[in-house]
Amino acid sequence: MDWFAAIDGYCERLGPGYWAEPVNALTNLAFLLAALAMAWRLRGTGLPLAWAMVVLLALVGLGSFLFHTHAQGWAALADTGAILAFILLYLYAASRDFLGLSPVWSWGAVALFLPAAAAMSVVFAGLPVLGASAGYLPVVMLIAGYAARLWGRAPRTARGLALGAGLLFVSVTARSLDMPLCGRLPMGTHFLWHLINALVLAWMIEVYRRHMLAPAPRQR
Repeated sequence: MDWFAAIDGYCERLGPGYWAEPVNALTNLAFLLAALAMAWRLRGTGLPLAWAMVVLLALVGLGSFLFHTHAQGWAALADTGAILAFILLYLYAASRDFLGLSPVWSWGAVALFLPAAAAMSVVFAGLPVLGASAGYLPVVMLIAGYAARLWGRAPRTARGLALGAGLLFVSVTARSLDMPLCGRLPMGTHFLWHLINALVLAWMIEVYRRHMLAPAPRQR
């Protein structure tokens, strides 16, 4: 792979210039603002995994900014790498702290998710429109699955995860419609993926924060 080859994958980009995608580039500020908001929410909580999520949230914004300005393979790796790191860290935290699995089994869940997501992505790639974002649909299913698993034992957390899954599906839809609607919307819809995704990632951190700080249920 040529890491410096130009990538033209979005409606807004009409050339190789640094600012060929100004809206897609600048809307990554939403990730940085979301990271700052969550850093404020986490002050004094002593939740190291949540703080790591905040750092990754900021890196998602920086990586995506690099991709939508440089539009080259190395920048695409910075973009998707930060997103994948956030997903895997959250999966570990959710397995350990939501489901009560041991660290070993929690890392096992992370390891199992990777091949499962790859297999599902191949299937989802055949979907009309949404197939363009096939790699993200397994994440929607994962969050919804954890919400279903927790509905009885931690309903507040389950509802939060369900909301996160719903918002992510809306975000994935916006990402998928970018090229199909390009003729009608020259700016595209990819910027909505940034704005909604910033909200999704911040919300997922908030769900984790609330779960970890919630008082233990009373024993009967």
